[in-house]
Amino acid sequence: MSNAEIVVVGAGVAGLSAALAVADAGQDVTLVTKADLVESNTYHAQGGIAAAVFADDDPKLHAADTMAAGHGLCEPRAVEILTREGADRVRQFAAAGVHFDRDAQGHMLRGLEAAHSRARVVHAGGDATGKVVELDVSAMVRANPLIHIIEHAFLEDLIVRDGAIAGVRLLVRGGETFRSADMAASRVILATGGAGRLYPYTTNPAVATADGLAAAWRAGAQVADVEFYQFHPTAMAVGEHFLVSEAVRGEGAVLLDEHGERYMTRVDERAELAPRDVVARENFRVMQAQGGKPVMLDVSPMRRENPDLAEFLRHRFPTIDAYTRSLGFDWSKEPIPVAPAAHYYMGGIRTDLEGRASIPGLYAAGECARTGVMGSNRLASNSLLEGLVYGRRAGLAAVNDPAGSVWNPVWFSNSATGRIVSDTPVELSMPTPDERAGANGRPAIWDRTRIQNTMWAGVGVLRDGDGLRQAIDQLGTGLALADADAATEPAATACEPDPITRLENRNLLTVGYVEANAALRRTESRGAHARTDYPESCDEWAQSIAYINA
Repeated sequence: MSNAEIVVVGAGVAGLSAALAVADAGQDVTLVTKADLVESNTYHAQGGIAAAVFADDDPKLHAADTMAAGHGLCEPRAVEILTREGADRVRQFAAAGVHFDRDAQGHMLRGLEAAHSRARVVHAGGDATGKVVELDVSAMVRANPLIHIIEHAFLEDLIVRDGAIAGVRLLVRGGETFRSADMAASRVILATGGAGRLYPYTTNPAVATADGLAAAWRAGAQVADVEFYQFHPTAMAVGEHFLVSEAVRGEGAVLLDEHGERYMTRVDERAELAPRDVVARENFRVMQAQGGKPVMLDVSPMRRENPDLAEFLRHRFPTIDAYTRSLGFDWSKEPIPVAPAAHYYMGGIRTDLEGRASIPGLYAAGECARTGVMGSNRLASNSLLEGLVYGRRAGLAAVNDPAGSVWNPVWFSNSATGRIVSDTPVELSMPTPDERAGANGRPAIWDRTRIQNTMWAGVGVLRDGDGLRQAIDQLGTGLALADADAATEPAATACEPDPITRLENRNLLTVGYVEANAALRRTESRGAHARTDYPESCDEWAQSIAYINA
């Protein structure tokens, strides 16, 4: 067993699982999170965890559904591991005390979600699965004496020496002050979550600013499938774009246009339970056709099986029910306005099946990683499952890998045909700053609104070549200025905005620029990457592209 210092960055389900795996192997581990321990995308996840743990189900069926939703770009071995080990992990955590919802006889309850052939989604707290899982598992982490927690510590960058990981550079908040601190480590597991704050409309919390993915990119790690950003079809179109879970449609809710007409039945035989990318695109198109007005989600069909619909909604979806009512809607009596919003990143740091990245000593798990599980579209409620499975695998690999271990990635392949496609990384040159500067000679750095509006306009739900090229040019300018600012102004002494916001914006610009370039290179429409200037692609010529620093 290695005696290397191990650091886990991120405290969602993937980071917690990684830390527990290290500690269960008998080794100390430091868990770093930029906010409170429980603040993560996991905490805000509603729908549940998909797992083949019921008598009428099988991991192979779950795998087939995952592959179908991924539109021919899932890696079969990665999916097989996810569905087989995922069932074991759910049983393990249920036995350890995670409070999944159960019936009067103590059996776990389950729901049906889009593109699943079985009702296999276990949930907790009705529609608060992520919150319950995060609180229950973080309590296990806090109780473990081998896990050392550092809160309010922002990942500035990875430290790489002689081509291998040597530690992390942190920006630690103490009240209103910040201090930089280097932490030595020969093993770093990134579990930093997604990048939803790239977009003005997102279901993600404020912490989802692509920090781990951007840091890995700057360190030279390969990334892959970064063109595939999943937009959830049904976020509230008013307020804070609150997620209205897939499970609501699984219980029977339907989508209506401004005339009260149901339209998904004309688009896909699965109607509202088609894969998320299909529903999100159609919602967006309908909104465009009706001048930007949101579409409506109608739960009234549930009344057939639930005569007291208001009581059913309060019990089954307590979080959504409370939020919609806080906005003045009684969704038991009227449809609610919804629209697509950035939800989940399928791409990320390219890893092998043990969570190893292309830099020795670097591992990644959860939403910041590209394991090959998601393909071009994530199957509903597979995200928490991936964190459970691959977080644990990354933690065990970090403990057990001997010095000098190298990654062993699955080749890029078209999983629908079994044909190997491009496995050669594509080099992408980064932009250089121009001479423009703001007041007092400081770089005229971009603010968050400008980043988000640029991404929504050019790299949003529907894309085309002209919009992508324009976004690349604009984002490149913003990134060059942010990089110059980071190089000339010590983060701990930067002025307005606060240093963490400045670094988060740099990370968003980094990932946005890479995503836009990847989207321009993929000359097809597939899954969550939809180009209006290219038709839907057949699986005979699917392509996957990995990127490395120039």
